[in-house]
Amino acid sequence: MERVSFGDMRCSVAQCLEVVGEWWSLLIVRDAFLGVRRFDDFQARLGISRNILNQRLKTLVDHGVFKRVPYQDNPPRSEYLLTDKGRDLWHVLTAMRQWGDRWAAPAGPPLGMRHSTCGRLVDARSVCSHCGEPLSVRTVTVEPGPGYADLERTALEGFTH
Repeated sequence: MERVSFGDMRCSVAQCLEVVGEWWSLLIVRDAFLGVRRFDDFQARLGISRNILNQRLKTLVDHGVFKRVPYQDNPPRSEYLLTDKGRDLWHVLTAMRQWGDRWAAPAGPPLGMRHSTCGRLVDARSVCSHCGEPLSVRTVTVEPGPGYADLERTALEGFTH
């Protein structure tokens, strides 16, 4: 089955999926957050075929999620380092991990997240950037932003939780 492109869709979620929505992509990024940097290490940890890994890394580099940095000349070898754009996916992966911990980990979470400052195990939480109150689907409303197409505005009319 050929992959559908979301490139023309005016939706930030669709644009995110255009970059990291293929199988393996977020697992590659996850492993980079865990310290993996080299092709062979990604391949060994994930058990992914070399050609698929090569394609995914190329896409992630092309979209600026990773930068490729040579570390050896003969044979030529590179490390894959997360960029600022790639590091911003930490929140996406954390939300997915916490969802998986709650709904798909019957034996309990496989990993914990410890806050470096206070030393406590934590869950990441979404809070309002202005007042600090927790955010949820019931405490926010959506409205058209500057990138929203006029023809699509009716899709939000009457949107409720």
